[in-house]
Amino acid sequence: MKDHGVLHPQLARVLAETGHTDLVGLCDAGLPVPAGVERVDLAFAPGEPALLDVLDAVLEELRVEGYVLASETAEQAPWLVTALAERLPEAAVTWVDHAGLKMRSAGARAIVRTGEVRPFANVLLVSGVDFDALAGEPLRRRSRSAGR
Repeated sequence: MKDHGVLHPQLARVLAETGHTDLVGLCDAGLPVPAGVERVDLAFAPGEPALLDVLDAVLEELRVEGYVLASETAEQAPWLVTALAERLPEAAVTWVDHAGLKMRSAGARAIVRTGEVRPFANVLLVSGVDFDALAGEPLRRRSRSAGR
């Protein structure tokens, strides 16, 4: 049994399948999920789970090189803008209008619906990759065993 990290089986699978530059959306309870985009529905009550709790769990398992926010978020959800800047200080932020965020979400690998009920609590995370970390110890072990 998995006993650490993301325990939700669908979300754990989605994160494991996410590749470089894929989008993974985290949204409030009201954002429409476009047809054809996988919906990971975590919401079970108003405010539960909170978007920041889900974000923190996702960031433990997903490298993020950038994120997309609606320009309206700066005024309507400044707490989210601040939280993302604190958690992802080196990630590039792309600002689009709310309609643009909804349009971009149609290309997401998945959208994770939280119980967040504060408006404009939506972000598209851009998956990154650290090739140096990937080429570390496991690659050296494979190289040695390949010559046997």
